[in-house]
Amino acid sequence: MREAAFIKQNKDKWVKYESLLQNYRSLPPEQLSDIYIELSDDLSYSRTFYPKSNTARYLNGLASKAHQYIYGNKKESGNRLIRFFSLEFPSQFHRYQKQLLLSFLIFGVFTLIGAYSSSTNSAFVRSILGDAYVNMTLENIANNDPMAVYKKMAETDMFLGITINNIKVSLMAFSLGILAGLGTVYLLMQNAIMLGSFQYFFYEKGLLWESARTIWIHGTIEISVIIVAGCAGLVVGKSILFPGTYTRLKSFTMGVKDGMKIVISTIPFFIVAGFLEGFVTRITGMPDWLAILIITGSLALIIFYYVYYPLYLLKKSKNDSGLHQIQETP
Repeated sequence: MREAAFIKQNKDKWVKYESLLQNYRSLPPEQLSDIYIELSDDLSYSRTFYPKSNTARYLNGLASKAHQYIYGNKKESGNRLIRFFSLEFPSQFHRYQKQLLLSFLIFGVFTLIGAYSSSTNSAFVRSILGDAYVNMTLENIANNDPMAVYKKMAETDMFLGITINNIKVSLMAFSLGILAGLGTVYLLMQNAIMLGSFQYFFYEKGLLWESARTIWIHGTIEISVIIVAGCAGLVVGKSILFPGTYTRLKSFTMGVKDGMKIVISTIPFFIVAGFLEGFVTRITGMPDWLAILIITGSLALIIFYYVYYPLYLLKKSKNDSGLHQIQETP
């Protein structure tokens, strides 16, 4: 793109941002962050294609102001992590709702494939779950305690082991995105087929409800956040395949940075899932209503944080921006 076309395409936006930055104290933090990100993206592009131009110098000045207002003039407290999880991450995650939906659809389709394959091939479950696990579970069913597997380890050991393993899976889903997203799809496929086979195995034994009310106590958050980690890998893959107006290296760098933020956001949820699996799931005799309450509450939390809240912050940012413009109009 020629510099003149680049300026014409973005001039109105830059003028608007320059005006907003003059009254930065009245801006919501998430809107200020969005302005800085967009200016940084445009600055990076101009430095790549018009390195010695006035456009690059102008954008550098604007981006520097936004950076200063965010990080220099604010009173930094010990609540950096709280700010990241409550505002910084969710205010940006709305950009990746399509990748989140794609990750969910991939996982859902392969879960159905796992269940269908198990229904048409009696040996499929053993090939996926392993003979040792299937035989142990059959023995537990015979002893009238089909979910006994969740009681074998000590609570703390199980909590730590499951949490660490889930975080490893999350990091792997993210890092495999470097294979143009195909590695992430493969990992999602593996876990989804295993889930589908597992649930069909209990369905075949007439224990679908017993298994579902037990494993989804922790599985609701665990599976949901694996899907979110898959979204992170797909973000990296998209940055490689579709760099847009950026160089492929710049696009990839941005994709890795954003993908890592998504992975970091999953860590508290994996800790909660590990706690539930280590300390709560083993209580197989809990009333159905309590199990349902935990499952629905977990699902509501995931949907709120990764779907509703980011879109709410986006809408709020747009409304605040529009209100600010109206107030400035003479």
